[in-house]
Amino acid sequence: MPTLNALRCFTATVEAGGFSAAGRNLGVAPSSVSRQISALEDSVGAQLLLRTTRKLSLTEAGRLYHQRVAHILADLDEATTAVSDLERAPRGVLHVNAPIAFGTRHIVPATPAFLARFPEVRIELTLTDNFVDLLEVGADVAVRVGELEDSSLIARRLAANRRILCASPDYLAGAGTPDRSSDLIAHNCLVYTRHQGSVDWNLEGPDGPKEVRVTGSLRTNNTEALHAAALGGLGIVLLPSWLVGHEVQSGRLVQILGHYRASPSALDTSIYALYPANRHLSSKVRAFVDFLVERFSPAPYWEEAPG
Repeated sequence: MPTLNALRCFTATVEAGGFSAAGRNLGVAPSSVSRQISALEDSVGAQLLLRTTRKLSLTEAGRLYHQRVAHILADLDEATTAVSDLERAPRGVLHVNAPIAFGTRHIVPATPAFLARFPEVRIELTLTDNFVDLLEVGADVAVRVGELEDSSLIARRLAANRRILCASPDYLAGAGTPDRSSDLIAHNCLVYTRHQGSVDWNLEGPDGPKEVRVTGSLRTNNTEALHAAALGGLGIVLLPSWLVGHEVQSGRLVQILGHYRASPSALDTSIYALYPANRHLSSKVRAFVDFLVERFSPAPYWEEAPG
């Protein structure tokens, strides 16, 4: 049976191109590497390397054997690292990427509790609303809101992404509170849009799905601007509960048409933690994702009823 040492000597020789270079990489004498490979060839009953005075090359059997052995050694190294990682406390720099609004409201406030639990971790947080490739920017984990593109990333669901209708008490006192979706037509509706043209709010309620053509004095592609305008009493908004939940709970905003919900769309999927699909997950990433799941699931705090 081939020994693990012989297998490592063989792959090191193939990758380095010779016994001397392999010996330097492994920290052993070239003659020791040569003996290990000769013993390996005797063990498998086939010549793996063609030796000349000028170079080494793989035989057909050697090429097949190297492909299989390289995968086996990689799996073994990953398994060893994974088990060792389980035994180590999370430590080091954790690179996190998140959308600006969600990150400011929910990731930043969560970091003190996480760092108190794992004091050997430091967080480098990048907030951006632009799509970024985790591998290109070197992020360990990203938080994403809404529909996910197909990718090789692992996605772990943190919470639902639900939009609600709300307005300030002052606005409702002056303009009245709508009772049906059709009443929105007569109200000043502040809309989130990235495109020019008309805006429809698709709602589902007791009278079935409704498409309401809304108009208002403010259109913007920034949810923070809509949030501020609603707090200022300008009109009605349709925004994620994670953005307006605190104000609804405190009474600064009032949820309206609670028996209606926004029809499912790309904006109404879920909130996810994403991380690269490594064969094993580092302890700091695992700890952070588990912490977010614990904090936001099964029902996030921003969905709690006003009290």
